[in-house]
Amino acid sequence: MIALEIYSMKNFMKHLLLEDTFDLFLLEEATIRTANTYTIDGHINVDFFPLEERNKTSIPYSFTPWSEARKLNYDLIKGKNTPLFFKFILQLKPEYMRQILGLNDSGTSRDSTDNNAVQALVLNIRYDGTKAILTTGTSYRSFVMNRDADIAWDNALCRYLSNKEIGYEKL
Repeated sequence: MIALEIYSMKNFMKHLLLEDTFDLFLLEEATIRTANTYTIDGHINVDFFPLEERNKTSIPYSFTPWSEARKLNYDLIKGKNTPLFFKFILQLKPEYMRQILGLNDSGTSRDSTDNNAVQALVLNIRYDGTKAILTTGTSYRSFVMNRDADIAWDNALCRYLSNKEIGYEKL
Protein backbone atom coordinates (compact mmCIF):
# COMPACT_ATOMS: atom_id res chain seq x y z
CA MET A 1 0.00 0.00 0.00
CA ILE A 2 1.27 3.43 -0.90
CA ALA A 3 -0.11 6.95 -0.57
CA LEU A 4 0.45 9.53 -3.29
CA GLU A 5 -0.24 13.26 -3.07
CA ILE A 6 -1.27 14.84 -6.36
CA TYR A 7 0.71 17.89 -7.51
CA SER A 8 -1.76 19.59 -9.86
CA MET A 9 -5.43 19.31 -8.90
CA LYS A 10 -6.54 20.90 -12.17
CA ASN A 11 -4.68 18.34 -14.28
CA PHE A 12 -5.78 15.45 -12.05
CA MET A 13 -9.47 16.48 -12.10
CA LYS A 14 -9.34 16.77 -15.88
CA HIS A 15 -8.06 13.19 -16.08
CA LEU A 16 -10.49 11.93 -13.43
CA LEU A 17 -13.73 13.54 -14.60
CA LEU A 18 -13.31 14.65 -18.23
CA GLU A 19 -11.04 12.08 -19.88
CA ASP A 20 -11.05 8.29 -20.08
CA THR A 21 -7.87 7.94 -17.98
CA PHE A 22 -9.64 6.15 -15.11
CA ASP A 23 -12.09 4.16 -17.25
CA LEU A 24 -10.17 0.97 -16.44
CA PHE A 25 -11.75 1.15 -12.98
CA LEU A 26 -15.10 0.28 -11.46
CA LEU A 27 -16.82 2.59 -8.96
CA GLU A 28 -17.38 0.83 -5.65
CA GLU A 29 -18.41 3.91 -3.69
CA ALA A 30 -18.39 7.71 -3.92
CA THR A 31 -18.99 10.46 -1.39
CA ILE A 32 -19.12 14.07 -2.56
CA ARG A 33 -19.66 17.00 -0.22
CA THR A 34 -20.64 20.29 -1.84
CA ALA A 35 -23.76 22.23 -0.76
CA ASN A 36 -25.17 18.78 -0.01
CA THR A 37 -23.53 15.44 0.65
CA TYR A 38 -24.03 12.79 -2.01
CA THR A 39 -23.26 9.13 -1.47
CA ILE A 40 -23.21 6.69 -4.36
CA ASP A 41 -23.16 2.94 -3.90
CA GLY A 42 -21.55 1.55 -7.04
CA HIS A 43 -23.01 -1.95 -6.67
CA ILE A 44 -25.09 -2.81 -9.71
CA ASN A 45 -28.70 -3.66 -8.86
CA VAL A 46 -29.17 -6.60 -11.21
CA ASP A 47 -32.93 -6.73 -10.52
CA PHE A 48 -33.28 -3.34 -12.21
CA PHE A 49 -32.49 -4.87 -15.61
CA PRO A 50 -34.88 -6.95 -17.72
CA LEU A 51 -34.40 -10.69 -17.29
CA GLU A 52 -32.85 -11.13 -20.74
CA GLU A 53 -30.12 -8.59 -19.88
CA ARG A 54 -29.13 -10.20 -16.60
CA ASN A 55 -26.70 -12.71 -18.07
CA LYS A 56 -22.96 -12.23 -17.54
CA THR A 57 -22.36 -10.79 -21.04
CA SER A 58 -24.81 -7.92 -20.53
CA ILE A 59 -23.78 -7.14 -16.94
CA PRO A 60 -20.13 -8.16 -16.72
CA TYR A 61 -19.25 -6.47 -13.41
CA SER A 62 -20.60 -6.23 -9.86
CA PHE A 63 -19.79 -2.51 -9.75
CA THR A 64 -20.53 0.35 -12.12
CA PRO A 65 -17.79 1.07 -14.65
CA TRP A 66 -16.20 4.47 -14.01
CA SER A 67 -16.90 5.35 -17.65
CA GLU A 68 -20.64 5.22 -16.84
CA ALA A 69 -20.36 6.99 -13.46
CA ARG A 70 -17.89 9.71 -14.49
CA LYS A 71 -20.46 12.20 -15.87
CA LEU A 72 -22.72 11.94 -12.82
CA ASN A 73 -19.77 12.59 -10.52
CA TYR A 74 -18.64 15.47 -12.72
CA ASP A 75 -22.13 17.00 -12.57
CA LEU A 76 -22.12 16.78 -8.76
CA ILE A 77 -18.67 18.40 -8.46
CA LYS A 78 -18.69 21.08 -11.17
CA GLY A 79 -19.53 24.64 -10.31
CA LYS A 80 -17.89 27.86 -9.27
CA ASN A 81 -17.16 26.57 -5.75
CA THR A 82 -14.62 23.89 -4.98
CA PRO A 83 -16.04 20.77 -3.30
CA LEU A 84 -15.52 20.60 0.44
CA PHE A 85 -14.62 16.92 0.20
CA PHE A 86 -14.86 13.88 -2.02
CA LYS A 87 -13.85 10.27 -1.82
CA PHE A 88 -13.94 7.67 -4.56
CA ILE A 89 -13.27 3.99 -3.96
CA LEU A 90 -12.37 2.39 -7.26
CA GLN A 91 -11.51 -1.19 -8.17
CA LEU A 92 -9.37 -2.06 -11.14
CA LYS A 93 -11.38 -4.04 -13.70
CA PRO A 94 -10.59 -7.77 -13.43
CA GLU A 95 -9.03 -8.00 -16.89
CA TYR A 96 -6.45 -5.34 -15.96
CA MET A 97 -5.89 -6.92 -12.55
CA ARG A 98 -5.04 -10.22 -14.27
CA GLN A 99 -2.49 -8.44 -16.46
CA ILE A 100 -0.78 -6.75 -13.50
CA LEU A 101 -0.66 -9.92 -11.41
CA GLY A 102 0.40 -12.19 -14.26
CA LEU A 103 -2.76 -14.31 -14.13
CA ASN A 104 -4.16 -16.22 -17.06
CA ASP A 105 -7.84 -16.00 -18.08
CA SER A 106 -8.88 -18.69 -15.60
CA GLY A 107 -7.40 -16.65 -12.73
CA THR A 108 -4.52 -19.04 -12.13
CA SER A 109 -1.21 -17.44 -11.35
CA ARG A 110 1.65 -17.84 -13.81
CA ASP A 111 4.21 -16.55 -11.32
CA SER A 112 3.18 -16.53 -7.66
CA THR A 113 0.56 -18.91 -6.27
CA ASP A 114 -0.59 -16.19 -3.84
CA ASN A 115 -1.78 -13.94 -6.69
CA ASN A 116 -4.93 -16.01 -7.24
CA ALA A 117 -5.92 -15.10 -3.66
CA VAL A 118 -6.32 -11.46 -4.75
CA GLN A 119 -9.95 -10.38 -4.92
CA ALA A 120 -9.43 -6.77 -6.01
CA LEU A 121 -6.86 -4.04 -6.58
CA VAL A 122 -8.28 -0.89 -5.04
CA LEU A 123 -7.59 2.81 -5.52
CA ASN A 124 -8.92 5.26 -2.92
CA ILE A 125 -9.05 8.89 -4.02
CA ARG A 126 -9.63 11.37 -1.20
CA TYR A 127 -9.85 15.15 -1.54
CA ASP A 128 -10.04 17.18 1.70
CA GLY A 129 -10.69 20.62 0.21
CA THR A 130 -7.02 21.40 -0.39
CA LYS A 131 -5.25 18.31 -1.72
CA ALA A 132 -5.93 14.88 -3.20
CA ILE A 133 -4.37 11.72 -1.79
CA LEU A 134 -4.44 8.46 -3.72
CA THR A 135 -4.02 5.29 -1.70
CA THR A 136 -3.60 1.82 -3.13
CA GLY A 137 -4.93 -1.33 -1.54
CA THR A 138 -5.21 -5.01 -2.24
CA SER A 139 -8.23 -7.04 -1.17
CA TYR A 140 -7.44 -10.71 -0.59
CA ARG A 141 -9.81 -13.69 -0.50
CA SER A 142 -7.66 -15.27 2.19
CA PHE A 143 -4.54 -14.55 4.23
CA VAL A 144 -1.27 -14.60 2.31
CA MET A 145 2.30 -14.18 3.51
CA ASN A 146 3.55 -12.95 0.15
CA ARG A 147 2.98 -9.26 -0.68
CA ASP A 148 4.09 -9.43 -4.32
CA ALA A 149 0.59 -8.44 -5.49
CA ASP A 150 0.73 -5.26 -3.38
CA ILE A 151 4.10 -4.32 -4.82
CA ALA A 152 3.01 -5.10 -8.39
CA TRP A 153 -0.12 -2.94 -7.98
CA ASP A 154 1.79 -0.04 -6.40
CA ASN A 155 4.40 -0.08 -9.17
CA ALA A 156 1.81 -0.42 -11.95
CA LEU A 157 -0.21 2.55 -10.67
CA CYS A 158 2.87 4.76 -10.38
CA ARG A 159 3.92 3.87 -13.93
CA TYR A 160 0.39 4.53 -15.20
CA LEU A 161 0.13 7.95 -13.54
CA SER A 162 3.56 8.91 -14.86
CA ASN A 163 2.64 7.79 -18.39
CA LYS A 164 -0.51 9.94 -18.19
CA GLU A 165 1.59 12.88 -16.90
CA ILE A 166 -0.24 13.05 -13.58
CA GLY A 167 2.31 14.40 -11.12
CA TYR A 168 2.47 12.98 -7.61
CA GLU A 169 4.69 12.65 -4.60
CA LYS A 170 4.96 9.47 -2.56
CA LEU A 171 4.13 10.08 1.09
